[in-house]
Amino acid sequence: MTMVMTRLNSQAPSVSTFRVKRFELFRSLIEKVVARKGSAHILDLGGTHDYWMSVEPLWRDFNLKFTLVNLGAEPTGDSRFTPLAGNACAMPEFADNSFDIVHSNSVIEHIGRWKEMKQMASEIARLAPRYYVQTPAFGFPIEPHFKTPLFHWMPMPWRIWLTRTVPLGSYPRAETLDDAMRFVEDAILIDAPRFRSLFPAPARIEKERVLGITKSFIAIRD
Repeated sequence: MTMVMTRLNSQAPSVSTFRVKRFELFRSLIEKVVARKGSAHILDLGGTHDYWMSVEPLWRDFNLKFTLVNLGAEPTGDSRFTPLAGNACAMPEFADNSFDIVHSNSVIEHIGRWKEMKQMASEIARLAPRYYVQTPAFGFPIEPHFKTPLFHWMPMPWRIWLTRTVPLGSYPRAETLDDAMRFVEDAILIDAPRFRSLFPAPARIEKERVLGITKSFIAIRD
């Protein structure tokens, strides 16, 4: 593991150590597929070309093809990427095991409530024999989207009041109650029991920690 980390860091000095450590888990899935097939087709739910290019030094040595599914398809001009418009909760356009790996980073918390989360998890398990799904942990004291300590633990009226008072994280100050509700309901963080329920064994759950506190969960099926 140390040798792999050294190699990855030397390939990508501009990539954060935290992201390199996370990518190491995903790289193990890629290596298994490429060792068997010579290439890998990755379905990324909610992913972008910019994200993958930001970590391109970590995967450039592999023969990879990406299908990016988002609510809207944005052309990339890169033949390695196929952007498609779709719904991560229902993708009947793809047959079972159409891909080698499904990847999703910080998306399932935005998909809706429990019903939609279960639908997305079911589609992930259906579409590839291997998957990697990351989401922020409810138990971490700083809400990652609003960049505000304890925000996600506050009563709903408090969160609405805050969003209407000041800009928070990636959100501007809400001008209306409707804006505030959309912002507050945009992300629903998941705790450990619910995440395990969404991604049962044989998937394993990895925990990313900061100062001993779980910051995010990663479900990996390999």
